[in-house]
Amino acid sequence: MRRSIWGGALVGWAAGCAGGDGPKGSSWEVPSDFLFGAAMAGFQVDPGCPTLPAEACEDRHSDWYQWVTDPELVADPGLYQSGDPLSAGPGYWETFDADHARARDELNLDALRVSLEFSRLFPVEPVGAQTVDDLVAAADPAAVAAYAALFASMEARGLVPLVTLNHYTLPLWLHDGKACNADPDACTARGWLDAAAMRRWLGLFAGFCARVYGDKVRWWATINEPMAIVVPGYLLPTADRTNPPGITRPAAAIDVAFAIIDAHAAMYDAVHAEDPDAQVGLVPNLAVPEPEDPSSSVDQAAAVHFDHVYNRVFLDALVDGVLDRDLDGVAETDRPDLAGRMDYIGINYYTKVTVRGLGTSIVAGYPWVDFLPVGSLWQEHPEGLGDVARLAGGYGLPVIVTENGTSNHETDAGQRFLDPHLAALRGAMDDGVDVRGYFLWSLIDNYEWNHGMNLRFGAYAVDPVSKDRSLRDIGARLGHWAGKRTLPAP
Repeated sequence: MRRSIWGGALVGWAAGCAGGDGPKGSSWEVPSDFLFGAAMAGFQVDPGCPTLPAEACEDRHSDWYQWVTDPELVADPGLYQSGDPLSAGPGYWETFDADHARARDELNLDALRVSLEFSRLFPVEPVGAQTVDDLVAAADPAAVAAYAALFASMEARGLVPLVTLNHYTLPLWLHDGKACNADPDACTARGWLDAAAMRRWLGLFAGFCARVYGDKVRWWATINEPMAIVVPGYLLPTADRTNPPGITRPAAAIDVAFAIIDAHAAMYDAVHAEDPDAQVGLVPNLAVPEPEDPSSSVDQAAAVHFDHVYNRVFLDALVDGVLDRDLDGVAETDRPDLAGRMDYIGINYYTKVTVRGLGTSIVAGYPWVDFLPVGSLWQEHPEGLGDVARLAGGYGLPVIVTENGTSNHETDAGQRFLDPHLAALRGAMDDGVDVRGYFLWSLIDNYEWNHGMNLRFGAYAVDPVSKDRSLRDIGARLGHWAGKRTLPAP
């Protein structure tokens, strides 16, 4: 299917994504295989172990470790680093079993989303590795065993793992973020700037993980939030997020976006080569666009264009096999080798985005730079979760909400934030969207990238010194709905 998004206003956007009608009613329950879960990422939750030494607890071989600990990078005002020490983290690398018990026994959860960190398993480059067998021989034995223990704990607690293979971080031998920040043309470990290397290494890594842990894992997520790699890493680093290498190069940003598409396809194939029954998906961060002035045709067209660039380009490529290299809204290239590389679509949803139209591109040669997001990037918009679920469901695949959450816990976040989001999701399910699960971000307070510990999303608050956990209102509310196996009515 070839999708062109031009030629219509954004009015009716959500309705245009909807499926068929479904039943509504107060006795409504989720399907028996629906997953109530919470999500985490290794870099964010592993550090801060209460008794393990820091060198055993922290993964010191990733580009993100370098990013938040290198004094020159932390001091660079253009990279917006908090400077918080990783020792303030929650220490999940040590406390995972107790956290799993809380998730199951106190929150009634039946699933957790976690990540496998490439740089923990391969702290040094496995030079010459060409096959999964080569990686099996080269992996760090202690890290392999530690992850096996984590999965054994989840299994013992009755928690289904959904495992992310690349949640932003890369081994330093694959990406030297500091060197590429200084000179992206001269750095040698170039990360996403080297599409061939990323396709090769992430494909091998995905195959390795499926080989070693596939007996415990059915649900795999390849790459977390492609646009959150592209924009803050290669296009527009801001205080909201800076990712390594933190540069501003529009041409590189486009190249990285399509490198991610190719890498996902390689990872998808590699997992299925090891386990044909695995369920493999991408996890885009989807947002609801709204025109700044709903009566302006320019702003309406800009919101539609934003929707295409931000929400649909990756899905169009990996479901339908069509590419829009210049991001102008019309796909130019058929890539049947990419089509059908999704078993489900993960959704990370946090915000609506207000979009201002510019009328024409403000960067010569880049037709997609004709809109500008304005205002806050954290605009709570609960009904939008239903909208993006309908959008994803329109691709004919199952949907899992892999992240949704808030750092605003000053008020009753359970009823204020969680209930209306879950109700909107139920509305999408009533409309026929095949939703397989909901994962709150996050189970525990975590080290929120360049923000450090300054944004707290946890169902459990974590004391950065004692590491004590205390249940927040939003966690208790999630436990309420998970225990009832239902969602609030729209």
